[in-house]
Amino acid sequence: MQNINFQVGPGQTLAIIGGTGSGKSTIANLIMRFSDVTSGSVKVHDHDVRTYSLDNLRELIGYVPQKANLFTGTIRENLLYGNPNATDDDLWYALRIAQADDFVRGLPEGLDAHVSQGGNNFSGGQKQRLSIARAIVKHANIYIFDDSFSALDYTTDRKLRAALKDVTAEAATIIIAQRVSTIRNADIIIVLDKGEISGMGTHDELMANDIYREIVESQIKEAE
Repeated sequence: MQNINFQVGPGQTLAIIGGTGSGKSTIANLIMRFSDVTSGSVKVHDHDVRTYSLDNLRELIGYVPQKANLFTGTIRENLLYGNPNATDDDLWYALRIAQADDFVRGLPEGLDAHVSQGGNNFSGGQKQRLSIARAIVKHANIYIFDDSFSALDYTTDRKLRAALKDVTAEAATIIIAQRVSTIRNADIIIVLDKGEISGMGTHDELMANDIYREIVESQIKEAE
């Protein structure tokens, strides 16, 4: 990747879209320090991420990967991993925002329902919603959703993003997505192509960008 330069502040939502291999998830990896930049810098609160301990850096970030990562145990234990001090009311609030409270309440054990290794006793959409709820419980300064909505149907995706507005009102939010519908209302949208920024702006502004317009048009055709 090269020539990448952007910033997102509290209360703002920045979205990243682009084709497979364009570098979308690489940006999330650099912020989380799963890997480090070889030139330039990534800053959180005006400090290079490399000056933080990994624990302190990741404490600031509510990160939801594309592939939900649940642990063997209970739903409660998985959510408390995001915030060990959370109350049951906090957990149910996070589940409600993540559109997961109905299915969890429908389980005989509720919050104490068993989670098998990898969460394989739940559907892909259920696992993703639980993973999102765990990030919400954290009350983070920064939220990164790395293609976290792709396992959700369009209606759940829309309801979840609407509910997230209260949670992320004072946080910086980065949404990496493949669906234009998921990111079209973001304050800033970055279009990546071959590891570089091809365009940056709002949805309406980017309709003049060839790559973005092609993505929009291809998804309209798929929907038809």
